[in-house]
Amino acid sequence: MKKDTHPDYYPDAKIKCVCGAILETGSTQKEIEVEICSMCHPFFTGDKKVVDTAGRMERFQKITEKSTKLKEKLSKKAPKKTSLKKSKAKKNLKTIKK
Repeated sequence: MKKDTHPDYYPDAKIKCVCGAILETGSTQKEIEVEICSMCHPFFTGDKKVVDTAGRMERFQKITEKSTKLKEKLSKKAPKKTSLKKSKAKKNLKTIKK
């Protein structure tokens, strides 16, 4: 087997989070810095935070409001359907039979 093919393994590697939590684990790096960990992640803490920096929810709500208003306007303008088609079809059948 070749020597120096595998990286060094550190059994006491430290993972540092932005929230201040420090976790110890084994890794090929001595120190790892992360932005979020199990101590501050909403899934593990139970906090439900909606982070919407781009305003996507407001944009979606505006679009849905516009579409519902447009649908209401179109439904009011649409003429009511009558059964003229059936009566015309019956007349056409009578003329064909004669």
